[in-house]
Amino acid sequence: MSNTDNTQTERTPITVAHGDGIGPEIMAVTLKILEAAGARINPEFIEIGEQVYRSGNTAGIAPSAWASLRRTKVFLKAPVTTPSGSGFKSLNVTVRKTLGLYANVRPCISYAPFVSTHHPKMDVVIVRENEEDLYAGIEHRQTDEVFQCLKLITRPGCEKIVRYAFEYARSHGRKKVTCMVKDNIMKMTDGLFYQVFQEISVQYPDIQTERYIIDIGAARIATHPERFDVIVTPNLYGDIISDVAAEITGSVGLAGSANIGEHVAMFEAIHGSAPDIAGTGQANPSGLLLGAVMMLVHIRQASVAQAIHNAWLRTIEDGLHTADLKGERTQRVLSTDAFGQAVIDRLGQLPQHFAPVAYSNPAAVARNPQPLYTRRPAARKEMVGVDVFVHSADSSPDFLAGRLSTLATPMLKLQMITNRGVKVWPGGFPETFCTDHWRCRFLTVGANQTIAHSDIIDLLARVTQGGVDVIKTENLCTFDGEQGFALGQGQ
Repeated sequence: MSNTDNTQTERTPITVAHGDGIGPEIMAVTLKILEAAGARINPEFIEIGEQVYRSGNTAGIAPSAWASLRRTKVFLKAPVTTPSGSGFKSLNVTVRKTLGLYANVRPCISYAPFVSTHHPKMDVVIVRENEEDLYAGIEHRQTDEVFQCLKLITRPGCEKIVRYAFEYARSHGRKKVTCMVKDNIMKMTDGLFYQVFQEISVQYPDIQTERYIIDIGAARIATHPERFDVIVTPNLYGDIISDVAAEITGSVGLAGSANIGEHVAMFEAIHGSAPDIAGTGQANPSGLLLGAVMMLVHIRQASVAQAIHNAWLRTIEDGLHTADLKGERTQRVLSTDAFGQAVIDRLGQLPQHFAPVAYSNPAAVARNPQPLYTRRPAARKEMVGVDVFVHSADSSPDFLAGRLSTLATPMLKLQMITNRGVKVWPGGFPETFCTDHWRCRFLTVGANQTIAHSDIIDLLARVTQGGVDVIKTENLCTFDGEQGFALGQGQ
């Protein structure tokens, strides 16, 4: 395919949301710059966010807005406000998951010496898994004292994001991909993520790889970000470290973000709606503008993206800054609108200190023939036990164990009780603090013996008839003979 932009007369439909707080201000400036640069877009405007929430729509987005997104497949979104309270779900998470936007891409670059930072050589891209992990939002109150949030990690989800990170590194001339996980503690979920990273990395021998435990990895980002190139990580970690990385470049207001799916892509700033400065003219439009630059590359208008990005760099070099960037190199503090005009005035100019940006259209980049993910044949799954979670406020571990042992069945015997993951029976310590939430593990009696669902139903009938308050159960299975459940802490 040609590396040239779309024809001069062809306009790409995109969906645009002005958002809340500072959103309308920075979107207006961004669209003005795109128009001045000759971006060939045909915006469709939708309303999302706080007003939609307040109208009674707890999703924050109307069906007509979904129709626009599915039609244009490109979304330029200003920040939105999610009202506080348990009745509202994050619109960002809803859009990302509903439309399958599995990859969140956040370049974090220092612009020293014109933007003050302790890390002048920082140029890191964080590729964050965007659909699962704790952001599945599956939460329950289980007892008076205990609330639960389920962490879901899938093999397809891991394969998609890890492969995307390597493809991004290769197509953008990056040399190294770092995996950040906490697999020393979450050996099955984060362990799967790192296992997939190892499997896929061998298909990219031209890319260096490394692994960091997320806590020391985050510390290294804060102290030595120049060590990193591309980082790939699960959802929650990626959300946290990308904000940290953006902030230590000098301002979180400078970072744009792309959310990439197989069918739809969304582009935005990484910061929030900042209602405290809305309407004051202080907002920095740079994050949203750089997100729009990523959008222009995505829709094959690389030359327009290049012109805008270089004009923006020249503006920063010239010391024309919004209030959040004020520092020793600032020549003049500009309002939101004035900053946008300064970028427009420099269209066609190149930066003098920074290296000029050069973009090519995605179609010119050779794609790896490997699929994003491959579903494997189903494993041989055998059930060997069940974890029964119970609510009991006035029980000691020994008392609860004695009660449950008498209610066990010939097929399933009580093996262990934990509280908040720590083994408290048999052989627990009196110093271990216990809540009213207990995991009671029942396993098959004989070695290599399997059970059926009817055996679990039989056990639950006996336990509940015995007056025990069962919260939920988790079946314990092996997959091709490999144990599919974790031991208790201290077991």
